[in-house]
Amino acid sequence: MNNTIHIQQGRLIDPANAIDQIQDLFIADSKVVALGDAPEDWHADRTIDATGMIVCPGLIDLCANLREPGLEHKATIQSETRAAAAAGITTLCCPPDTNPVIDTPAVLELIKQRAEDAAAARVIGIGALTRKLQGKELSEMGALQKAGCPALSNQRGSADNLQVTRLAMEYASSFGITLFLHAEDPCLADHGCAHEGRIATRLGLPAIPAAAETAAVAQYLALIEETGVRAHFCRISTRRGAQMIARAHYEGVRVSADVAMHQLFLSEMDIADFNPHCHVRPPLRTQRDRDSLRAAVADGVIMAICSDHQPHEDDAKLAPFPATEPGISAIDSLLGLGMRLVEENILSINTLIERLTSGPASILGLDSGKLQVGQRADICIFDPQQDWILNQQSMRSQGKNTPFMGWEFRGQVYYTLVDGIIVHQKPRGQSS
Repeated sequence: MNNTIHIQQGRLIDPANAIDQIQDLFIADSKVVALGDAPEDWHADRTIDATGMIVCPGLIDLCANLREPGLEHKATIQSETRAAAAAGITTLCCPPDTNPVIDTPAVLELIKQRAEDAAAARVIGIGALTRKLQGKELSEMGALQKAGCPALSNQRGSADNLQVTRLAMEYASSFGITLFLHAEDPCLADHGCAHEGRIATRLGLPAIPAAAETAAVAQYLALIEETGVRAHFCRISTRRGAQMIARAHYEGVRVSADVAMHQLFLSEMDIADFNPHCHVRPPLRTQRDRDSLRAAVADGVIMAICSDHQPHEDDAKLAPFPATEPGISAIDSLLGLGMRLVEENILSINTLIERLTSGPASILGLDSGKLQVGQRADICIFDPQQDWILNQQSMRSQGKNTPFMGWEFRGQVYYTLVDGIIVHQKPRGQSS
Protein backbone atom coordinates (compact mmCIF):
# COMPACT_ATOMS: atom_id res chain seq x y z
CA MET A 1 0.00 0.00 0.00
CA ASN A 2 1.19 3.50 -0.84
CA ASN A 3 0.65 6.86 0.87
CA THR A 4 -0.74 5.34 4.04
CA ILE A 5 -2.18 7.55 6.77
CA HIS A 6 -3.42 6.58 10.21
CA ILE A 7 -5.89 9.07 11.75
CA GLN A 8 -5.84 8.26 15.43
CA GLN A 9 -8.57 8.56 18.07
CA GLY A 10 -10.72 11.18 16.41
CA ARG A 11 -14.49 11.43 16.86
CA LEU A 12 -15.67 10.03 13.55
CA ILE A 13 -18.98 11.52 12.44
CA ASP A 14 -20.49 10.12 9.26
CA PRO A 15 -24.26 10.77 9.19
CA ALA A 16 -24.67 8.78 5.95
CA ASN A 17 -23.60 5.62 7.77
CA ALA A 18 -24.91 6.58 11.23
CA ILE A 19 -21.40 6.63 12.66
CA ASP A 20 -20.57 8.80 15.65
CA GLN A 21 -17.85 7.34 17.83
CA ILE A 22 -14.21 7.70 18.72
CA GLN A 23 -12.18 5.35 16.58
CA ASP A 24 -9.23 5.21 14.20
CA LEU A 25 -9.39 5.60 10.44
CA PHE A 26 -6.90 4.19 7.95
CA ILE A 27 -6.14 5.50 4.47
CA ALA A 28 -4.12 3.94 1.67
CA ASP A 29 -3.88 4.64 -2.03
CA SER A 30 -6.31 7.59 -1.78
CA LYS A 31 -9.11 5.53 -0.23
CA VAL A 32 -10.43 4.68 3.22
CA VAL A 33 -9.28 1.10 3.86
CA ALA A 34 -10.44 0.51 7.43
CA LEU A 35 -12.30 1.99 10.40
CA GLY A 36 -11.49 0.91 13.95
CA ASP A 37 -8.88 -1.83 13.65
CA ALA A 38 -5.90 -1.57 11.32
CA PRO A 39 -5.70 -3.81 8.24
CA GLU A 40 -3.27 -6.73 8.32
CA ASP A 41 0.42 -5.86 7.88
CA TRP A 42 -0.42 -2.19 8.34
CA HIS A 43 2.37 0.37 8.26
CA ALA A 44 1.57 4.08 8.34
CA ASP A 45 3.66 6.60 6.44
CA ARG A 46 1.97 9.29 8.51
CA THR A 47 0.01 9.31 11.77
CA ILE A 48 -2.37 12.16 12.63
CA ASP A 49 -3.35 12.48 16.28
CA ALA A 50 -6.99 13.56 16.13
CA THR A 51 -7.68 13.29 19.86
CA GLY A 52 -10.37 15.82 20.79
CA MET A 53 -11.13 16.58 17.15
CA ILE A 54 -13.97 15.67 14.81
CA VAL A 55 -13.13 13.60 11.74
CA CYS A 56 -15.86 13.90 9.11
CA PRO A 57 -16.27 13.71 5.34
CA GLY A 58 -14.90 16.72 3.48
CA LEU A 59 -17.50 19.44 3.08
CA ILE A 60 -19.29 19.72 -0.28
CA ASP A 61 -20.31 23.24 -1.30
CA LEU A 62 -23.11 23.44 -3.87
CA CYS A 63 -22.31 27.01 -4.92
CA ALA A 64 -18.93 28.74 -4.97
CA ASN A 65 -18.28 31.39 -7.57
CA LEU A 66 -14.57 31.07 -8.32
CA ARG A 67 -14.53 34.05 -10.72
CA GLU A 68 -12.31 32.25 -13.22
CA PRO A 69 -12.44 32.36 -16.15
CA GLY A 70 -13.43 35.96 -16.75
CA LEU A 71 -13.21 37.85 -13.46
CA GLU A 72 -9.73 37.05 -12.19
CA HIS A 73 -9.44 40.52 -10.61
CA LYS A 74 -11.94 39.26 -8.01
CA ALA A 75 -10.52 35.79 -7.40
CA THR A 76 -8.99 32.78 -9.12
CA ILE A 77 -9.54 29.07 -9.00
CA GLN A 78 -6.22 28.71 -7.23
CA SER A 79 -6.98 31.31 -4.52
CA GLU A 80 -10.49 30.05 -3.83
CA THR A 81 -9.76 26.32 -3.84
CA ARG A 82 -6.94 26.93 -1.37
CA ALA A 83 -9.35 28.92 0.79
CA ALA A 84 -11.80 26.06 0.52
CA ALA A 85 -9.20 23.53 1.64
CA ALA A 86 -8.42 25.67 4.70
CA ALA A 87 -12.13 25.66 5.51
CA GLY A 88 -12.50 21.86 5.28
CA ILE A 89 -14.24 21.97 1.90
CA THR A 90 -13.09 19.26 -0.49
CA THR A 91 -15.60 19.68 -3.32
CA LEU A 92 -16.90 22.93 -4.82
CA CYS A 93 -19.62 23.44 -7.40
CA CYS A 94 -18.83 26.26 -9.81
CA PRO A 95 -21.98 27.89 -11.31
CA PRO A 96 -22.11 28.28 -15.11
CA ASP A 97 -22.04 32.11 -15.23
CA THR A 98 -18.32 32.35 -15.88
CA ASN A 99 -16.96 34.25 -18.86
CA PRO A 100 -17.14 32.39 -21.17
CA VAL A 101 -20.21 30.61 -19.86
CA ILE A 102 -19.93 26.88 -19.12
CA ASP A 103 -22.07 25.92 -22.11
CA THR A 104 -19.51 23.77 -23.89
CA PRO A 105 -17.31 20.90 -22.72
CA ALA A 106 -14.23 22.99 -23.63
CA VAL A 107 -14.97 25.61 -20.95
CA LEU A 108 -15.63 22.89 -18.41
CA GLU A 109 -12.34 21.22 -19.30
CA LEU A 110 -10.49 24.53 -18.79
CA ILE A 111 -11.93 24.90 -15.28
CA LYS A 112 -11.15 21.30 -14.38
CA GLN A 113 -7.58 21.71 -15.59
CA ARG A 114 -7.05 24.89 -13.55
CA ALA A 115 -8.45 23.12 -10.50
CA GLU A 116 -6.14 20.16 -11.01
CA ASP A 117 -3.19 22.54 -11.31
CA ALA A 118 -4.18 24.20 -8.01
CA ALA A 119 -4.39 20.74 -6.36
CA ALA A 120 -6.36 21.96 -3.36
CA ALA A 121 -10.04 21.02 -3.80
CA ARG A 122 -12.16 19.22 -6.33
CA VAL A 123 -14.17 21.54 -8.61
CA ILE A 124 -17.38 20.44 -10.27
CA GLY A 125 -18.80 22.59 -13.04
CA ILE A 126 -22.55 23.16 -13.24
CA GLY A 127 -23.35 23.46 -16.93
CA ALA A 128 -25.49 26.14 -18.56
CA LEU A 129 -29.03 25.11 -19.42
CA THR A 130 -29.22 27.49 -22.38
CA ARG A 131 -26.57 28.88 -24.72
CA LYS A 132 -24.75 31.78 -23.08
CA LEU A 133 -27.47 31.65 -20.38
CA GLN A 134 -29.64 33.73 -22.69
CA GLY A 135 -32.73 31.58 -22.20
CA LYS A 136 -33.42 31.08 -25.92
CA GLU A 137 -31.72 27.90 -27.19
CA LEU A 138 -30.92 24.84 -25.12
CA SER A 139 -27.24 24.17 -24.57
CA GLU A 140 -25.48 20.94 -25.54
CA MET A 141 -27.05 19.32 -22.50
CA GLY A 142 -26.03 15.76 -23.29
CA ALA A 143 -22.47 16.75 -24.14
CA LEU A 144 -22.14 18.72 -20.90
CA GLN A 145 -23.42 15.76 -18.93
CA LYS A 146 -20.94 13.41 -20.63
CA ALA A 147 -18.14 15.90 -19.96
CA GLY A 148 -18.82 15.74 -16.22
CA CYS A 149 -21.54 18.24 -15.32
CA PRO A 150 -23.80 16.53 -12.75
CA ALA A 151 -26.40 19.29 -13.11
CA LEU A 152 -27.41 22.13 -15.41
CA SER A 153 -28.75 25.56 -14.51
CA ASN A 154 -29.74 28.84 -16.10
CA GLN A 155 -28.64 30.62 -12.93
CA ARG A 156 -30.78 33.68 -12.33
CA GLY A 157 -31.28 34.26 -16.01
CA SER A 158 -34.80 33.09 -16.77
CA ALA A 159 -35.78 31.29 -19.93
CA ASP A 160 -37.51 33.34 -22.62
CA ASN A 161 -40.76 31.59 -21.77
CA LEU A 162 -42.03 28.57 -19.90
CA GLN A 163 -42.08 26.49 -23.08
CA VAL A 164 -38.28 26.65 -23.20
CA THR A 165 -38.17 25.57 -19.55
CA ARG A 166 -40.59 22.75 -20.22
CA LEU A 167 -38.57 21.46 -23.18
CA ALA A 168 -35.41 21.61 -21.08
CA MET A 169 -37.10 19.62 -18.32
CA GLU A 170 -38.37 16.99 -20.76
CA TYR A 171 -34.89 16.56 -22.24
CA ALA A 172 -33.24 16.50 -18.82
CA SER A 173 -35.75 13.95 -17.57
CA SER A 174 -35.02 11.65 -20.52
CA PHE A 175 -31.29 11.69 -19.84
CA GLY A 176 -31.38 11.72 -16.05
CA ILE A 177 -29.94 15.22 -15.76
CA THR A 178 -30.58 17.20 -12.58
CA LEU A 179 -31.68 20.80 -13.03
CA PHE A 180 -30.61 23.51 -10.57
CA LEU A 181 -33.40 26.09 -10.44
CA HIS A 182 -33.22 29.64 -9.08
CA ALA A 183 -36.76 30.53 -8.16
CA GLU A 184 -37.10 34.23 -8.90
CA ASP A 185 -39.66 35.72 -11.25
CA PRO A 186 -37.73 38.44 -13.16
CA CYS A 187 -40.74 40.72 -13.64
CA LEU A 188 -41.63 40.68 -9.96
CA ALA A 189 -37.98 41.07 -8.93
CA ASP A 190 -37.73 44.03 -11.36
CA HIS A 191 -34.09 44.90 -10.61
CA GLY A 192 -34.77 45.22 -6.88
CA CYS A 193 -32.03 44.94 -4.29
CA ALA A 194 -33.85 44.47 -0.96
CA HIS A 195 -36.76 42.54 0.47
CA GLU A 196 -40.11 44.28 -0.05
CA GLY A 197 -41.05 45.43 3.45
CA ARG A 198 -40.84 48.30 5.88
CA ILE A 199 -37.02 48.46 5.85
CA ALA A 200 -36.78 48.81 2.07
CA THR A 201 -39.61 51.34 2.14
CA ARG A 202 -37.92 53.44 4.84
CA LEU A 203 -34.61 53.36 2.99
CA GLY A 204 -36.17 54.02 -0.39
CA LEU A 205 -34.64 50.94 -1.96
CA PRO A 206 -36.14 49.12 -4.97
CA ALA A 207 -37.66 45.97 -3.53
CA ILE A 208 -38.12 42.30 -4.39
CA PRO A 209 -41.33 40.80 -2.99
CA ALA A 210 -41.42 37.32 -1.48
CA ALA A 211 -43.85 36.50 -4.28
CA ALA A 212 -40.97 36.72 -6.77
CA GLU A 213 -39.75 33.47 -5.23
CA THR A 214 -43.01 31.73 -4.46
CA ALA A 215 -44.58 32.44 -7.87
CA ALA A 216 -41.50 30.94 -9.55
CA VAL A 217 -41.52 27.90 -7.22
CA ALA A 218 -45.17 27.29 -8.12
CA GLN A 219 -44.48 27.51 -11.86
CA TYR A 220 -41.50 25.20 -11.65
CA LEU A 221 -43.33 22.66 -9.48
CA ALA A 222 -46.13 22.42 -12.04
CA LEU A 223 -43.62 21.59 -14.78
CA ILE A 224 -41.58 19.26 -12.56
CA GLU A 225 -44.69 17.23 -11.77
CA GLU A 226 -45.56 17.02 -15.48
CA THR A 227 -42.09 16.10 -16.77
CA GLY A 228 -40.79 14.06 -13.83
CA VAL A 229 -37.41 15.81 -14.02
CA ARG A 230 -35.07 15.61 -11.04
CA ALA A 231 -34.92 19.23 -9.84
CA HIS A 232 -33.15 21.15 -7.13
CA PHE A 233 -34.17 24.58 -5.84
CA CYS A 234 -31.15 26.82 -5.14
CA ARG A 235 -30.92 29.45 -2.39
CA ILE A 236 -34.48 29.34 -1.02
CA SER A 237 -35.03 32.50 1.02
CA THR A 238 -38.67 32.63 2.15
CA ARG A 239 -40.88 30.84 4.66
CA ARG A 240 -43.53 30.28 2.01
CA GLY A 241 -40.98 28.83 -0.42
CA ALA A 242 -39.85 26.29 2.18
CA GLN A 243 -43.48 25.41 2.92
CA MET A 244 -44.18 24.78 -0.78
CA ILE A 245 -41.20 22.46 -1.05
CA ALA A 246 -42.31 20.60 2.09
CA ARG A 247 -45.73 20.16 0.51
CA ALA A 248 -44.15 18.88 -2.70
CA HIS A 249 -42.19 16.31 -0.68
CA TYR A 250 -45.44 15.21 0.98
CA GLU A 251 -47.01 14.70 -2.44
CA GLY A 252 -44.05 12.66 -3.64
CA VAL A 253 -42.56 15.22 -6.03
CA ARG A 254 -38.85 14.58 -6.55
CA VAL A 255 -37.30 17.90 -5.56
CA SER A 256 -34.59 19.06 -3.19
CA ALA A 257 -33.50 22.47 -1.92
CA ASP A 258 -30.59 24.33 -0.40
CA VAL A 259 -30.12 27.58 1.47
CA ALA A 260 -27.18 29.95 1.69
CA MET A 261 -25.58 29.94 5.15
CA HIS A 262 -25.95 33.72 5.54
CA GLN A 263 -29.73 33.46 5.15
CA LEU A 264 -29.77 31.51 8.43
CA PHE A 265 -28.20 34.43 10.34
CA LEU A 266 -29.11 37.72 8.69
CA SER A 267 -32.40 39.45 7.97
CA GLU A 268 -33.65 42.64 6.33
CA MET A 269 -32.77 44.45 9.57
CA ASP A 270 -29.10 44.07 8.67
CA ILE A 271 -29.41 46.44 5.71
CA ALA A 272 -30.86 49.21 7.88
CA ASP A 273 -27.59 51.16 7.77
CA PHE A 274 -27.07 50.49 4.04
CA ASN A 275 -24.37 47.93 4.82
CA PRO A 276 -23.25 46.92 1.30
CA HIS A 277 -21.90 43.60 2.63
CA CYS A 278 -25.52 42.63 3.30
CA HIS A 279 -26.50 43.23 -0.32
CA VAL A 280 -27.19 39.68 -1.49
CA ARG A 281 -29.46 37.94 -3.95
CA PRO A 282 -32.01 36.69 -3.12
CA PRO A 283 -32.30 39.54 -0.62
CA LEU A 284 -32.26 39.11 3.13
CA ARG A 285 -35.85 38.49 4.18
CA THR A 286 -37.69 38.92 7.46
CA GLN A 287 -36.67 37.38 10.79
CA ARG A 288 -39.73 35.14 10.45
CA ASP A 289 -38.39 33.88 7.12
CA ARG A 290 -34.95 33.34 8.67
CA ASP A 291 -36.41 31.31 11.54
CA SER A 292 -38.52 29.23 9.14
CA LEU A 293 -35.46 28.48 7.01
CA ARG A 294 -33.62 27.31 10.14
CA ALA A 295 -36.52 24.99 10.95
CA ALA A 296 -36.60 23.69 7.36
CA VAL A 297 -32.90 22.84 7.56
CA ALA A 298 -33.37 21.12 10.91
CA ASP A 299 -36.25 18.91 9.72
CA GLY A 300 -34.69 18.05 6.36
CA VAL A 301 -37.02 19.95 4.02
CA ILE A 302 -33.84 21.81 3.06
CA MET A 303 -31.20 19.11 2.85
CA ALA A 304 -28.10 21.19 2.06
CA ILE A 305 -26.47 24.40 3.22
CA CYS A 306 -24.10 26.10 0.80
CA SER A 307 -21.78 29.08 1.05
CA ASP A 308 -23.09 30.91 -2.06
CA HIS A 309 -19.54 32.21 -2.14
CA GLN A 310 -19.16 35.42 -4.16
CA PRO A 311 -15.78 37.11 -3.65
CA HIS A 312 -15.44 40.72 -4.81
CA GLU A 313 -12.71 43.31 -5.08
CA ASP A 314 -13.01 46.22 -2.61
CA ASP A 315 -14.42 48.65 -5.19
CA ALA A 316 -17.44 46.42 -5.82
CA LYS A 317 -18.87 47.38 -2.43
CA LEU A 318 -18.01 51.08 -2.39
CA ALA A 319 -20.97 52.46 -4.36
CA PRO A 320 -24.42 53.39 -2.96
CA PHE A 321 -26.27 50.25 -1.81
CA PRO A 322 -28.33 49.56 -4.97
CA ALA A 323 -25.25 50.01 -7.17
CA THR A 324 -23.00 47.66 -5.20
CA GLU A 325 -22.49 44.14 -6.47
CA PRO A 326 -24.46 41.53 -4.50
CA GLY A 327 -22.77 38.67 -2.72
CA ILE A 328 -20.67 37.61 0.26
CA SER A 329 -17.23 36.05 0.37
CA ALA A 330 -18.38 33.03 2.32
CA ILE A 331 -16.07 30.05 2.03
CA ASP A 332 -14.00 30.96 5.08
CA SER A 333 -16.99 31.30 7.42
CA LEU A 334 -19.07 28.30 6.24
CA LEU A 335 -18.11 25.85 8.98
CA GLY A 336 -17.78 28.53 11.68
CA LEU A 337 -21.32 29.78 11.09
CA GLY A 338 -22.52 26.20 10.99
CA MET A 339 -20.99 25.57 14.40
CA ARG A 340 -22.93 28.59 15.69
CA LEU A 341 -26.14 26.82 14.67
CA VAL A 342 -24.98 23.93 16.83
CA GLU A 343 -24.11 26.23 19.75
CA GLU A 344 -27.59 27.81 19.50
CA ASN A 345 -29.21 24.33 19.46
CA ILE A 346 -30.70 24.93 16.03
CA LEU A 347 -28.95 21.85 14.64
CA SER A 348 -27.14 18.89 16.17
CA ILE A 349 -23.53 18.48 15.10
CA ASN A 350 -24.55 15.37 13.14
CA THR A 351 -27.29 17.23 11.27
CA LEU A 352 -24.95 20.09 10.47
CA ILE A 353 -22.38 17.71 9.01
CA GLU A 354 -25.08 15.91 7.05
CA ARG A 355 -26.28 19.18 5.50
CA LEU A 356 -22.69 19.98 4.49
CA THR A 357 -21.62 16.54 3.24
CA SER A 358 -23.97 13.69 2.35
CA GLY A 359 -26.91 16.04 1.72
CA PRO A 360 -25.22 17.92 -1.12
CA ALA A 361 -23.58 14.71 -2.37
CA SER A 362 -27.01 13.14 -2.74
CA ILE A 363 -28.31 16.18 -4.66
CA LEU A 364 -25.37 15.92 -7.05
CA GLY A 365 -25.74 12.17 -7.39
CA LEU A 366 -22.22 11.63 -6.06
CA ASP A 367 -21.17 8.53 -4.17
CA SER A 368 -19.20 10.62 -1.70
CA GLY A 369 -19.78 12.67 1.43
CA LYS A 370 -19.22 9.69 3.71
CA LEU A 371 -16.46 7.78 5.49
CA GLN A 372 -16.74 4.26 4.19
CA VAL A 373 -14.27 1.54 3.32
CA GLY A 374 -13.53 1.74 -0.38
CA GLN A 375 -14.58 5.40 -0.65
CA ARG A 376 -12.06 8.03 -1.64
CA ALA A 377 -10.54 9.73 1.36
CA ASP A 378 -11.96 13.27 1.25
CA ILE A 379 -11.79 14.23 4.91
CA CYS A 380 -12.06 17.26 7.20
CA ILE A 381 -10.51 17.20 10.68
CA PHE A 382 -11.43 20.08 12.97
CA ASP A 383 -11.36 20.99 16.64
CA PRO A 384 -14.94 21.89 17.68
CA GLN A 385 -13.70 23.71 20.80
CA GLN A 386 -10.99 25.84 19.20
CA ASP A 387 -12.01 29.49 18.85
CA TRP A 388 -10.90 31.67 15.95
CA ILE A 389 -11.75 35.09 14.57
CA LEU A 390 -12.68 35.94 10.98
CA ASN A 391 -10.49 38.86 9.98
CA GLN A 392 -8.36 40.05 7.10
CA GLN A 393 -5.49 37.83 8.22
CA SER A 394 -7.50 34.65 8.75
CA MET A 395 -9.50 34.92 5.51
CA ARG A 396 -7.92 32.88 2.73
CA SER A 397 -10.31 33.95 -0.03
CA GLN A 398 -9.11 36.72 -2.29
CA GLY A 399 -12.42 38.50 -1.60
CA LYS A 400 -12.77 40.11 1.84
CA ASN A 401 -16.39 41.21 1.45
CA THR A 402 -18.28 39.78 4.40
CA PRO A 403 -20.68 41.12 7.04
CA PHE A 404 -19.20 38.58 9.47
CA MET A 405 -15.79 40.26 9.68
CA GLY A 406 -14.65 40.28 13.32
CA TRP A 407 -17.01 37.48 14.40
CA GLU A 408 -15.56 34.84 16.71
CA PHE A 409 -16.22 31.25 15.74
CA ARG A 410 -15.59 27.76 17.02
CA GLY A 411 -14.42 24.91 14.83
CA GLN A 412 -10.85 25.35 13.65
CA VAL A 413 -9.91 23.13 10.70
CA TYR A 414 -6.51 21.50 11.21
CA TYR A 415 -6.37 18.99 8.36
CA THR A 416 -8.11 18.63 5.02
CA LEU A 417 -7.48 15.62 2.79
CA VAL A 418 -8.53 15.19 -0.83
CA ASP A 419 -8.09 11.70 -2.29
CA GLY A 420 -5.96 10.85 0.74
CA ILE A 421 -3.56 13.75 0.11
CA ILE A 422 -3.18 16.38 2.84
CA VAL A 423 -4.05 19.66 1.08
CA HIS A 424 -4.27 21.78 4.24
CA GLN A 425 -2.74 21.46 7.69
CA LYS A 426 -2.24 23.76 10.62
CA PRO A 427 -0.14 23.13 13.74
CA ARG A 428 -2.31 21.73 16.54
CA GLY A 429 -3.58 24.38 18.94
CA GLN A 430 -2.89 27.23 16.54
CA SER A 431 -5.99 29.20 15.56
CA SER A 432 -6.29 31.48 12.56
